[in-house]
Amino acid sequence: MAAAPQADAPVHETKSIGSDDYSLSRVPRDKRFGFWSMLLQWLAQSGSISQFTLGATIGVGMTFGNAFLAFTLGAVILEIVIFAIGLAGMREGLATPMLTRWVGFGRNGSALVSFVIAVSLVGWFGVQNTIFGNSVSELVGGPSWMWCVLAGIAITALVIFGFKYMANFAKIVTPLFFAMVAFSVIRTLNDHSFSDLVHSPPPGDTIPLAVAATAIAGGYMTGAIVSPEMTRYNRKGSHVFLQSASSMILSEYIVGLTGVLLGHLVKSNEVSHIVLSTSGAFGVIVVLMSTAKINDWNLYGSSLGVVNFFQVVFGKRIHRGAVTIVLGIAGTLLSAVGIMTHFTEFLTILGVAIPPIGGIIVAEYWVVKKMRKPLDETREAETLPATSPTWVPMSIVIWIVAFCVGKFYDGGIPALNSLATAFVLYCVLGLLGWVKPYGTSTTQDDEDSAVPDARTTTSVGAA
Repeated sequence: MAAAPQADAPVHETKSIGSDDYSLSRVPRDKRFGFWSMLLQWLAQSGSISQFTLGATIGVGMTFGNAFLAFTLGAVILEIVIFAIGLAGMREGLATPMLTRWVGFGRNGSALVSFVIAVSLVGWFGVQNTIFGNSVSELVGGPSWMWCVLAGIAITALVIFGFKYMANFAKIVTPLFFAMVAFSVIRTLNDHSFSDLVHSPPPGDTIPLAVAATAIAGGYMTGAIVSPEMTRYNRKGSHVFLQSASSMILSEYIVGLTGVLLGHLVKSNEVSHIVLSTSGAFGVIVVLMSTAKINDWNLYGSSLGVVNFFQVVFGKRIHRGAVTIVLGIAGTLLSAVGIMTHFTEFLTILGVAIPPIGGIIVAEYWVVKKMRKPLDETREAETLPATSPTWVPMSIVIWIVAFCVGKFYDGGIPALNSLATAFVLYCVLGLLGWVKPYGTSTTQDDEDSAVPDARTTTSVGAA
């Protein structure tokens, strides 16, 4: 773990590709972003044709009223999780892998967290890249593998240079996507009675409310758990709430429910052609850019997890830009040869393993508060604590139990079941004094092999 440089210590400059983006340190307050820049980052996560498809899928099996309830349930669940975890990330200026060193897991436990997150996110990067390549191939021709390679290279190049460039890309893509979608959807729905679509019966087999809520909340739960990767760049807690809530409103109520109406209209979940067929080549380009904007977060989050994992396990601090190149190439090649789609079931299992991490973070940071004191003491100085717990065995036990509940209990929402189980167990056992750290690790352990602190690498700057 990299200690912040002392005032009298020499700082060595290193030329590295891209930005390290404070991968193992707090994001300084003067390097955080303004409200509107961050809002566009959040809204960019809502700009996807897949969300219209999800809405249409639910609309095929539900009335509009029941679909509204399903999206409300999913949005409320996600917003609670995002705000509770994201606010912790904003206060500390730390991404999820680093946050867990002092919040529930300890230094070695954070390596396990980092590994699970990194594998899951780079896996989904590859899967989404495969879907991306196949979709473009069907739309404009050419081999799917070629589009996978081109998309993977473009996203990797963007993520190498870090948060600032991802934010700038969002400023371009987000307004274009929603303007284009609004034009296409309004043009389509204007030819039909809005009232008739709202009150029409579902054209397909009935989907239970719990199943629909599972698809809505469970599908983005991993993103909610790693929300500190984004919120560490926020300046205020109110910004975290307003921006994430705006994203939920846009993605669930506007995009999702529009998808429901389109599903009732065409009586199928195949609604992407509605947007694409009325927008021409420009629409195709915008959709592709918006898809890339969402997938860049998978690669970005994975790179942060790998950096923390390598430092803890191998005692080496590697540059996030270099990690991004390796992960991007691996994910791109695997998607190009079509291997990644075979790992979807495995990645779904990891999707149940990640929510308990969030439950433990929320329980320790906001309720138990037995391990976060070093963060409180160093927050104003914007440095890392001098030490961290080495292991917290009971947290690993809670993690395993919560995963089993999410995986093997049939009722409710699996991702929410595992998260709630971890939260309750950690709160009860933690307040009883049964969650105890063992061993102490210092921040100097790997300093001899560390790269310069993130403050000396490419700046991401405030916007």
